[in-house]
Amino acid sequence: MNALLIKKIVEGALLAAAKPLEIQQLEKLFADDERPPRDQLLAAIDDIQTDCRDRGYELVQVASGFRFQICHELAPWINRLWEEKPKRYSRAMLETLALIVYRQPLTRGDIELVRGVAVSSDIIRVLQEREWITVVGHRDVPGRPALYATTKQFLNYFNIKNLQQLPALRDIKDFAELDPELELVLARSAELPTTDSSNTQLPLDKSLEPTILIVERSNGILDE
Repeated sequence: MNALLIKKIVEGALLAAAKPLEIQQLEKLFADDERPPRDQLLAAIDDIQTDCRDRGYELVQVASGFRFQICHELAPWINRLWEEKPKRYSRAMLETLALIVYRQPLTRGDIELVRGVAVSSDIIRVLQEREWITVVGHRDVPGRPALYATTKQFLNYFNIKNLQQLPALRDIKDFAELDPELELVLARSAELPTTDSSNTQLPLDKSLEPTILIVERSNGILDE
């Protein structure tokens, strides 16, 4: 199969799909006797990305695979196609999400320990309904509380492939000026234990700071 046809098939599939497609899914488009090598598929993706450079859309890789999307710089104009206003989220919800992103996996009790107030069930429900967080296990303590972590859908929504792509909190010079109370909350999260009662080490990556909060605030989404 020639390279041009492979490129057309990949491009057509990405346009037709309602969600990102992983390279394994693209491979399944081809019968066993016609399936091109993976490096040829990746070359086709590179060619499509090159073709998009001067267009209003681009081909990007997110956590769930490859997808076409409108170029970020066109958002002010494209957003006018929809009359609905951006959803507004409370400070409590954004702080809860930030702590899960920063210290995942963790329980509601961990969040309450840091924030000093109870976590509303509605907050957890909304985050789960948006498929931004999910239960990834249970801590081995009485009551076996659920451990929450972010999902691929969370990464897809914010257009990143993995959590390591989030800018480090220490790189945001004006974070304290933007929200000193939130900075204090996140600082207290460093006091959380990093192991559970069975001495199993929980994943912890200091680069997973929740810079999404700053994005939300700058877009006027955060309720005052």
